[in-house]
Amino acid sequence: MPNPVLSGCYPDPSVTRVGGDYYLVTSSFEYFPGLPVFHSTDLETFTQIGNAVDRADQLDLSGVPSSGGLYAATIRHHDGVFFIVCTLVGSPVRGGHFLLTATDPAGPWSDPVWLEGDGIDPSLFFDADGRAWFTATRPARTPAWPDQTEVWLREFDPVAQTLVGDEHVLWTGAVVGAVWAEGPHLYRRDGWYYLLASEGGTEFHHAVTVARSRVVTGGYTGDPANPVLTHRTLGHGHPVTNVGHADLVETPDGGWAAVLLGSRGLDSTLGRESFRVPVVWEHGWPVFAPGVGQVLLGEPAAPARAMPGPLEWSRPRTGPLAAIDGDTVTIAGAGFAGVRQRHPTFAFGARVESGADATGLMVRQSDVDHLRLTTGAAGAVATRTAHGVTTTLATAPAADLLEIRGHDGLVELWAGGALLATVDGAFLGSAEAGGFLGVWLALVADAGGRFGGVFYAG
Repeated sequence: MPNPVLSGCYPDPSVTRVGGDYYLVTSSFEYFPGLPVFHSTDLETFTQIGNAVDRADQLDLSGVPSSGGLYAATIRHHDGVFFIVCTLVGSPVRGGHFLLTATDPAGPWSDPVWLEGDGIDPSLFFDADGRAWFTATRPARTPAWPDQTEVWLREFDPVAQTLVGDEHVLWTGAVVGAVWAEGPHLYRRDGWYYLLASEGGTEFHHAVTVARSRVVTGGYTGDPANPVLTHRTLGHGHPVTNVGHADLVETPDGGWAAVLLGSRGLDSTLGRESFRVPVVWEHGWPVFAPGVGQVLLGEPAAPARAMPGPLEWSRPRTGPLAAIDGDTVTIAGAGFAGVRQRHPTFAFGARVESGADATGLMVRQSDVDHLRLTTGAAGAVATRTAHGVTTTLATAPAADLLEIRGHDGLVELWAGGALLATVDGAFLGSAEAGGFLGVWLALVADAGGRFGGVFYAG
C-alpha cells in the first residue's frame, strides 16, 4: 500500500465517504487556491478534483503571514450537501471559523459563512437524530499548565448555518501536562460518542488520543490505552515521525480506517504528509494499525518527468494565477507559480522564454527561507535566503535553461546544463526554519515571465 497516500505538504487530512467514494481535504495555509479536495475509491490512490477556495472574491488571503492562512479543515457530507469547516488565521481583514458548502465536492464551493467561537481545528458531526454539532479547540480558559487547550462543542443548525445553544467543554487531553489537544472529531458507534483528538504539538511528540461518552455533550472518559497512536517513542531517526491529527472513516464493508499526518524524517523538506492506517474496534475502543502499532512507510514510486497538472499549481496569498498552456506557464507581473515537493529525490525545471532579470526558479519554504535561481541581463544568479538574510551563492553567464535537483538532502542549482551551487536543504525543513510548511518548487518573476518546457519529476 502506498504510504503516504498524499506525498508532499498535505497536512491535517480529513475524509468523508459517500457510497463507494471518499473525499479528502487538507490544510493549505497561505497558498491560493486553497483547501485542495481529493477523490479516491480505495483510500490509497487520491486524485485532486478541485480547491474549495479558488476565487479571489471568495476569501482574501492577501495579508496572511507565512504559515498563516487556512488551518485544519474538516469535510463532511449530509443530506446531499458537502460541508467544509475551517479556520482562517492571521488575516488582517477577518479571521476565525467559517463554513463552505457544495453539492459537488469538485466545486464550486460557496462563499464563506462565518461562525462564532475562538480557536482552531473546527469539525462537524451529524447525529442520527438529525442534530448537528460543531467542535473546535482553543487555549484553556483556566489552564492548569502552559499551552493546555480545551475542546469545546456547540450545536450547529445546518439550515440557518449558525451555532446555537450552550457551549460545552469536552476534553483537555489524555495526559497531564500535554500541550495542544487539537484536531477534534466526533463519531457515534454502538451507542457511544467517540471524541478523537491529538496532543503533544504537531511535531515529534504528536500523538492520537480518544475518549468516549454516552452523551454527546459529555463527560468523556479517555481510552486506558491512550495515546492510541504515536511515534514519539520510536526515536528521532525513525523514517516516519510527527504522527497525529487523525480522522476516522467507515468503509463500505463495515471496516474502518484513519487518515492522519506524518513526516518522512524530522528535517524533511516535504513537510507533513497524509498517511493511512487500518483501524479495528476491540472492547469498545478503536485500535490503530492493529498488530503493528505504527504507521508503515510504503513510498510510491516517483512519477516520470512531466508537466504538473493544472490543479497542482498555487501561489502564496490571493492574487492573479499563472496561465498554463500545455507545458508553458505565463506569469503576469510579479508572480509565483509553484507545486509541492513530493519526494526526497526530484528535478524541476523550465526554459525562460521571456522576463526581466529576476526571472527563474525558487525553492520556497517561507517568505524568509528559500533558494532562488534567476537569469537575465545580469547573468544567472543563485541565492540562499535563511531567516531573512540573503547570500549570493554563485553567478554565471545568462542561461535560459534552469533546473533544480534534489537528492540525499542536497539541493543543486543548474543553469545552462552547468551546476552553479549545491546546498544542504535542511535549512528549508520546518525543524530549522520553523512554521508548518514543506517546500514548494516554483517559477518566479518580478515583472512578468514566460516559461516553456516546464517539467517536474518527483
